[in-house]
Amino acid sequence: MDAQTAENTVNTVLGPVPAQELGVVAVHEALLSVVPGAEYAFDVTIDRAEIFETLAEKLKDFRGHGGGTIVDSTGMFHGRDVRLYEALSRTTGVHIVASTGQGPEEMLGGYFLTPQTNPPTPWPAEKFADLFTKEVTEGMVVPRVERRGAAGLVVTAATLAGMTATDESLFRGAARAALSTGVPVSIRFGNDAVRDLEVILDEKLPADRVVVGGLDRKDAVAVGAPLEVARRGAYVAIDHVGTEDERHLGDKERVALVAQLVEAGFGERILLSSSATGVAKGHDGNDMPYSYVLSTFAPLLKAQGLSDEDVQRILVDNPRELLSVR
Repeated sequence: MDAQTAENTVNTVLGPVPAQELGVVAVHEALLSVVPGAEYAFDVTIDRAEIFETLAEKLKDFRGHGGGTIVDSTGMFHGRDVRLYEALSRTTGVHIVASTGQGPEEMLGGYFLTPQTNPPTPWPAEKFADLFTKEVTEGMVVPRVERRGAAGLVVTAATLAGMTATDESLFRGAARAALSTGVPVSIRFGNDAVRDLEVILDEKLPADRVVVGGLDRKDAVAVGAPLEVARRGAYVAIDHVGTEDERHLGDKERVALVAQLVEAGFGERILLSSSATGVAKGHDGNDMPYSYVLSTFAPLLKAQGLSDEDVQRILVDNPRELLSVR
C-alpha cells in the first residue's frame, strides 16, 4: 500500500474512515429497499424495530464470515434510512457506505419528470448534479428534517429497453457530481453497457471512478461487455453472485468470467457482490446472504486457480480504491 492509499478516506454513514480500514467490501447491496409509494400501502407493514433486528443479524453474519463494509447502492428514494444505518453500523461494527442518486426514469417521482416548463422537459443534468452533490458535501437528506452523513457514491440506472433523455440527464448529473466531490459513480446499464459508460466518460470523469454494475447479465456477456468495460478503465461489477435465473450467468459461468478477466490482465478492475436485499417492502427482494461471496463464491474462485492475492485484490483492494474520495 502506497502513502497516498494510506491517507485516503471513504464516506460512511458514521463519517469518513481511513480507506485501509474497510476490509472486505460488498459493493452492490441493498439494506432496506422500499418501492416508492409502498410505505403508504395498506398491506405493507414497516416495523422499524423488526427491520433493525433483521438487518443486524444479516450484517453480523457478514462480519462473522470476514466482511468489513457494506455498500447500500439503492440511492435516495428506495427506502434509504440514514439514522437506521448509523445505528446498524454502531451495533454490528460493519462499515456502511450509503449512496445518493436515482433512476431509471420509470422510478422517478413526477417532480423530477415534469419541471415547470411547457411542454414538460427532463430535468437538466446540472439540476441532478446539484441535488447529488449536496448529498455528498452537505449530507444525505432525512426528508423535511435534516441532513446527516455524506453519501459515499452516486448511483444511477438506465431504462432496460435503452437510455431515455431523462436517464441521460441522470447519468450526466451523476458524473458531474462525482467529478466535483471526489466520490465514485455506480451505473446500472440499460441495453448497452459500453454506450451507457461512454455517456459518463463524456463528462470527463476518469474511468477508474466508475463502476458498471450488472455485468454478469447474459446479454452483456454475449457481446463481450465485461472485457470492453475493463479495457476502457472502468470497474466491472459482477454483482448478482448466487443468483440463478434466465437473465444472469450461473456461478460456474461467473467463476469462468472472473478467471477470464484476470487472465486478460484486468484483475484490478473486478468487483464482486450479490445485489442482496436485507429487507424488501413492496417487491420481492433477493434474499441472498451478504456473506455469500465470502462463504461460497471465493472458494470457487480459488478452486478455479485464482490465488489468494487475486481474491484479496478483488474483495479488498479494488473496492477500497474505488470508494476512496479523490
